[in-house]
Amino acid sequence: MTPSPQDMPGAAPFDGIEVDAIAAIVRGCAGVSALDGGRFGEVASYLPGRTVPGVAVDDSRIRVQVRSKWGVPATDVAAMITAALAPLAGPRPVDVTIADIDDPPATQPAGPTAGTVSPWPDPVLPLA
Repeated sequence: MTPSPQDMPGAAPFDGIEVDAIAAIVRGCAGVSALDGGRFGEVASYLPGRTVPGVAVDDSRIRVQVRSKWGVPATDVAAMITAALAPLAGPRPVDVTIADIDDPPATQPAGPTAGTVSPWPDPVLPLA
């Protein structure tokens, strides 16, 4: 379920757009790992006493910048975010930037395959 602006306590509007609601909706998209404000914080909304990194709203557009989950195509992530924000965006286009991708899941190192001989003796067998 996508939160609506009314569900966001203390949501801060910018020109009629709830920045906190945008952040919550983007974070809730399946392919999004986190919002990303950029190396120098260049994508952010500046609100009284705080910032919302990864969301920038101006008179002409909404920009979001995210870190995506491993294995989710970038086009799918962008489409999910754009569709989820459409009701809030109104006539403003939504620009989605995928700034980073999570690392792939850790894989177990390959053990000896069947038929190979280990240079070390089996600890269960007695030494001869």
